[in-house]
Amino acid sequence: MKDVIEIGEVLTDKDQWKIIDVRSPGEFQAGHIPGAINLPLFTDEERAKVGTLYKQASREAAMDAGLAIAGAKMKSLVRQGRAIAQNSNSKLLIHCWRGGNRSKAVDWLFRFSGLEVARLDGGYKSFRNALQAFFNENDFELNIVGGCTGTGKTEVLEHLRAAGEQVIDLENLANHKGSAFGSIGEEEQPTNEQFENDLFLEFIKFDPHRPVWLENESKNIGKTYMPEGLWDQIRASTLFALEVNEEVRLDRALRYYSDDVDITALKDCFERIRKRLGGLAFQQAVQALDKHDLRTAAAIALKYYDKSYRFQLANWPANKVIHFKECNDVAEITRQLLQYSRQPSSLKLGE
Repeated sequence: MKDVIEIGEVLTDKDQWKIIDVRSPGEFQAGHIPGAINLPLFTDEERAKVGTLYKQASREAAMDAGLAIAGAKMKSLVRQGRAIAQNSNSKLLIHCWRGGNRSKAVDWLFRFSGLEVARLDGGYKSFRNALQAFFNENDFELNIVGGCTGTGKTEVLEHLRAAGEQVIDLENLANHKGSAFGSIGEEEQPTNEQFENDLFLEFIKFDPHRPVWLENESKNIGKTYMPEGLWDQIRASTLFALEVNEEVRLDRALRYYSDDVDITALKDCFERIRKRLGGLAFQQAVQALDKHDLRTAAAIALKYYDKSYRFQLANWPANKVIHFKECNDVAEITRQLLQYSRQPSSLKLGE
């Protein structure tokens, strides 16, 4: 095994590597290579101390402090490294931020203790550079599934995946349903950096010669944002606009909520869109929630989001929009989408 591995080789066959990130816990939490294990050489406080010495004293003072901190942890690091190696059939790959002193120190320690390891050239920064280049420099064939709230876009994507299509569920990666109500029932959102990392790993699994299906989203999904290059291409891709009966959409929207739904949380969500919703509609929604009349409240929210969707649709390139009417049955609309998408390009979009 080579001593130093470049990021391209790692991404080509990521499953062969057990990645060990030796950055501090705070750095790891902000964003890391998906699947990596955090084995920090320094705590956040220790890293700050060494950095301060480097800036305010000297490189030698910082090195001395770093060696004193790391030296006390050598036995523990080796024990953890051996445990990781014993529990994995993959090769160990070590990295820090730029492939510098921290990863080199742990690489030396592990080799000295008899472990077979490699070091990632350029560290985590090389992964982030590869991510930015991927989204900014590649052309993607994207199929975008759109429609008003409650159309069943997520269910359609699930059916498409079951049919063997390449699908990415952006809302699942973001832990957010993409509206003011999107955080209800979801886990804490990842950082934006981590969202990009997870999205990158999803994309590179796919065959670049086949289309990827995505749900039509705003640029931001809760607190996370699409990579700029990907967003530009989404807005230039074919949009399959699904039209579904309003009562069906209401039924579907209400499935997100159980009988013990937090009414206070719903009121807070309505409060976020109060100005755009309008005072009267807001009061009607709150009154409905006080009566536990979720259907009426949901109907008010749907009317608001329908306006937003129609505005977005009007600003999509007209020659890139395909309308599908009466899409009440998810399985049937999935069949129609597949039938259309697999046609020769000369038969699509009226060409």
